[in-house]
Amino acid sequence: MAEITAALVKELREKTGAGMMDCKKALTENDGDLEQAVDWLRTKGLSAAAKKADRVAAEGLIGVAVDGNKGALIELNAETDFVSRNDKFQDLVKTISGLALSAGGDIAKLNATDYPGTGRTVEGEMTNAIATIGENMNLRRTAAIEVGKGIVTSYVHNATAGGMGKIGVLVGLESDADPAALEGIGKQIAMHVAAAAPQSVTTEELDPELIEREKAVLSEQARESGKPEEIIEKMVMGRLSKFYKEVVLLEQIFVIDGESTVAKALDAAGKEAGAPIKVAGFAMYKLGEGIEKKEEDFAAEVAAQLDS
Repeated sequence: MAEITAALVKELREKTGAGMMDCKKALTENDGDLEQAVDWLRTKGLSAAAKKADRVAAEGLIGVAVDGNKGALIELNAETDFVSRNDKFQDLVKTISGLALSAGGDIAKLNATDYPGTGRTVEGEMTNAIATIGENMNLRRTAAIEVGKGIVTSYVHNATAGGMGKIGVLVGLESDADPAALEGIGKQIAMHVAAAAPQSVTTEELDPELIEREKAVLSEQARESGKPEEIIEKMVMGRLSKFYKEVVLLEQIFVIDGESTVAKALDAAGKEAGAPIKVAGFAMYKLGEGIEKKEEDFAAEVAAQLDS
């Protein structure tokens, strides 16, 4: 039997929002396996894990740069939010975002790129900036989107300055339509992505592991109803269809009008623009997503309750 530590209970609680003792029981029932414990809590209706909590656990800025048919995102982290308002830090974000357009989403390539006017690489300039600004910083990740015919549009939520903020989105649209005619729908879809956080453009592109995991949870939930297996299968397929509408971009209800699916909104926009419009891809970064921020007294609180 695996040891159920306070740290493991804490991590499961932050992932699911479930109660502390429910988290301990879930881990105990699943021999300390964190992901199985998440699914166990969901099966019992004790977790909202399908909508993962996106706590901002690191400071800094998301940077966005777009040039015609290509765009790039970066996440540059710092220790405090104060630094994100620093002009030097913002200049760093802006410059590195622009350089990321040529890195193609490769963080190693971006770090090795020459930083203009310094004789240093991006990595070297980061080291210099740490010494100058006085806070530890990390160029955590980068993503890029490029299309053939069409445009890449962007959206920044909670913008601190032009092209940088707490959430950054890129959307690539492929179309023979005039690029100017694509800007409006592109911006709207980028805003939709920021609000609805889809996992893929189409159902076919959805991660097969994610689908199988969802099926397993839905099947277990359906079996608890006591119905025959053939009925359970139909129940699962119906619920899976609902799941697709929650996580697949083209299946989601367009947040701009609250009625049409994104697919129908694109179809209407294509007719207006004079050519079909296809979403070639999208990327979204939320500042600090997946990075745990230290909470001073919480571990002690968990340990005390586990020992009681």
